[in-house]
Amino acid sequence: MPFTEPLTPPDLPRSPEIVPPPETPQPPHAPDLVATKPEPAPRATERRLDEDTPRYLKKNDTPIALAWRVVLGRYRAIRDKASRNFMRRTLRIGVSARIFHPEPGATGLRSKNLQYLEESIAQWVMSRDVLVFMIPTVNTGGLLHPSNITLRHYARHLDGLVLQGGADVSPQSYSESATRPEWGGDRARDVYELELLHEFVDAGKPVLGICRGCQLINVAFGGTLYQDIAAEVPTAIEHVNAQYDRHRHGITFAKGSSLESLYPKHGEALVNSIHHQAVKDLGRDITVEATSHGDNIIEAIRYQRAQFVMGLQWHPEFHSAGGLELLDCTPILDNFLRAARETRF
Repeated sequence: MPFTEPLTPPDLPRSPEIVPPPETPQPPHAPDLVATKPEPAPRATERRLDEDTPRYLKKNDTPIALAWRVVLGRYRAIRDKASRNFMRRTLRIGVSARIFHPEPGATGLRSKNLQYLEESIAQWVMSRDVLVFMIPTVNTGGLLHPSNITLRHYARHLDGLVLQGGADVSPQSYSESATRPEWGGDRARDVYELELLHEFVDAGKPVLGICRGCQLINVAFGGTLYQDIAAEVPTAIEHVNAQYDRHRHGITFAKGSSLESLYPKHGEALVNSIHHQAVKDLGRDITVEATSHGDNIIEAIRYQRAQFVMGLQWHPEFHSAGGLELLDCTPILDNFLRAARETRF
């Protein structure tokens, strides 16, 4: 078939091009009648911790809440430590000193003033796991070694006082004269121990007087003593002899006394007896705790205007070695030490 050119349609009249009308500008979109309330910014106390905060913390923890718990934790730790220290801190008990005065013509130690304590009294107190300190005399006006330390400092820093036995109390200390030279006592020690006793009483600290210490407590509050029991009370039983601490006699606890309540099953007991002087007229606010069988010589006293100020005429520190029949004085020591703990501040 012969090649022919494609037929071209004749030019047809073209319809006008349809152009869309221009867009009519629309009014701006009206906002919704109910607008969404924007979320308020969190307050400082409500801000959450950063995302890198340890995962063991609570997700809603705030820095202030965490800081408060840290403060409470520190407070509890300090409180618990203080409580443990309060209960466990070892008590410090002072013991008054015995005094050895220089002997005329002596050399060496016997030419000096010596202050000491008897071993048994220290070991008896230490048996309850407390520290014992001998309290020396003080000399604020001395020429050789003056000091500003006074007995009040010892009363302030120690928890209790034990007045140990020893030389007679001088009759001068209760406004009398010695009826015999050998009963003149130790006036220098009286002055020292009377001041020491009053400082501890004023500080609210407990005091336990042994033998001479019992007599001194009575004198400190205006009482008097028998200078010699055998000479002044002919009907009295023997209160001292050559057996020394092996000599003993019975005592009766006074009705309503603290000793009676401490030993409710006893009523009476056996104690050693190593004294020729004894309480005669009671001092003010002093009450009787025990008397000896047969002659009613006062064997224990208590000062009523203090939590614990007690005097025992016997030597409790010798009782354990004296046999099981002697009164166990551990409850008395424990009462004294409990008072020391309660009044230590």
